[in-house]
Amino acid sequence: MTIRKNSCIGIMVAVPAEGSILTRGLKKVTEENLLYYKGILAGRSVMVVVSGIGKVNASHAATRLIREHKPDLIMNIGVGGAYASAGLAIGDIAIAEKEIYGDEGVMLRDGLHDVTCIGFPLLQKGGKKYFNEFPLDRKLIRKALRSIDTHGASFAFRAGPFVTVSACTGTAKRAREIEKRFLAVCENMEGAAIAHVCARYGIPLLEMRGISNLVRDRDLSGWNIGLAAENCQTAARKLISVV
Repeated sequence: MTIRKNSCIGIMVAVPAEGSILTRGLKKVTEENLLYYKGILAGRSVMVVVSGIGKVNASHAATRLIREHKPDLIMNIGVGGAYASAGLAIGDIAIAEKEIYGDEGVMLRDGLHDVTCIGFPLLQKGGKKYFNEFPLDRKLIRKALRSIDTHGASFAFRAGPFVTVSACTGTAKRAREIEKRFLAVCENMEGAAIAHVCARYGIPLLEMRGISNLVRDRDLSGWNIGLAAENCQTAARKLISVV
């Protein structure tokens, strides 16, 4: 899809460090306790919003961004953990093909069953029902992959399913369970909620995350949040200039 050159692009991050490079030189504004940065970035009008971590904060910020500022596109960027089979290293970039709520549904004796077990979709729009999964815009994904590749990135990147969880995975056993169930490449705490809100309002969404850690037994000494955030913002800036 092509975004109008005079349109506004909304950029969502969970914490300030995930957008600190992009927001340099932008105007900082606080509106009803929600932090925004407004201005021109890579020749485009942008609004960066810091939502806070987790699904409730993300959905609240996405709803306000859409209703009050009417962006034509939302980019959700930040850091996330990569599952083992993704083949991604710390500092690489993952791009979401779809977002999946990883822990909504019904817990039975044989494990977690998704929302289809309840029988009611999380969202129904037109004739389409959304249960746990929210597909993202394929044209934007292809454009993102081409943009990063064309600009000679120093990090690897790939697209695949993302899983959004309420509790970060901190054991290798749980990581293998989630990875096998969803064939996921990346874990995060906000993406599915933002995808859910964007689907409700018909706003195209692109989600990219720098890999800060591998999802396994939790060991913060092996994480690199700074590199992950920097590389993701580098990729985002390149895409903003061509979207």
